[in-house]
Amino acid sequence: MLLRVARGALQALLLGALVACGPTGDAREAKGRGVTRDVTLADLPPEARDTFALIRKGGPFPYRKDGSTFGNREGHLPRQPRGYYTEYTVRTPWERDRGARRIVAGRGTHGHPASSGEYYYTDDHYNSFRRIRE
Repeated sequence: MLLRVARGALQALLLGALVACGPTGDAREAKGRGVTRDVTLADLPPEARDTFALIRKGGPFPYRKDGSTFGNREGHLPRQPRGYYTEYTVRTPWERDRGARRIVAGRGTHGHPASSGEYYYTDDHYNSFRRIRE
């Protein structure tokens, strides 16, 4: 009897998980599984605020790869068509190269990163992201 109740509870739990996941099989995919939390612009390092200001101005950008397409291959950000996201380097003073810090911007409803209102910060080279709130 106890085994039957436990089996029924387990089935209900699994069914609930499948419903929550929807047709893709991964409930986190719709939100972006690597977006851990929000961060305010004021709480970002000064170099990230500088990069953010350049994005909002439309440049000019100091790094050749700034403004290039971010593919979101790992699926950490919400799923969008290819070319929706662009990436920008956040200077890291103690690094000789571009370092690990980036801001990734979406195109939003306006179709342009400068006015999209959709920005993500990573300081671990795309392993995790925080949504930037102005």
